[in-house]
Amino acid sequence: MRVSAKADYAIRAAVELAAAGDGPVKGDRIATAQAIPSNFLENILADLRNSGLIASRRGAEGGYWLARPAAEISVADVIRAVDGPLANVRGVRSEQLEYSGSAEPLRVVWIAVRASLRGVLEQVTLADLASGRLPDHVRELAADPDAWAPH
Repeated sequence: MRVSAKADYAIRAAVELAAAGDGPVKGDRIATAQAIPSNFLENILADLRNSGLIASRRGAEGGYWLARPAAEISVADVIRAVDGPLANVRGVRSEQLEYSGSAEPLRVVWIAVRASLRGVLEQVTLADLASGRLPDHVRELAADPDAWAPH
């Protein structure tokens, strides 16, 4: 899986909002705290707002905040808000693919890949990240030394 810069920035911005609590947070504060280019961040925040994950208010007392509790927003929700589906092949959803001949089982592989991604990304919430307490199964996957190998 390739995580786009946009998705990485969006997750980091959303975690910053989760860690900040209830009050509005200025975009500049998010950009500085997470080293995200301000103009790129504004586009990301607009995508997150349009997807209903964050809310905003203009003005001196304005800023951004999560539209739902951090425990109800998964990493997958954030990725989908800025990049679309978690896993697709050439822009086509796995279940819509059709292969023939010896490549026919490949569709099942792509569906399994998506299910595997969902098994992590849908289970990790912004609250988990903000608190530093990841779900046990995610920590167990990452504890495997082979998980850290660059292959």
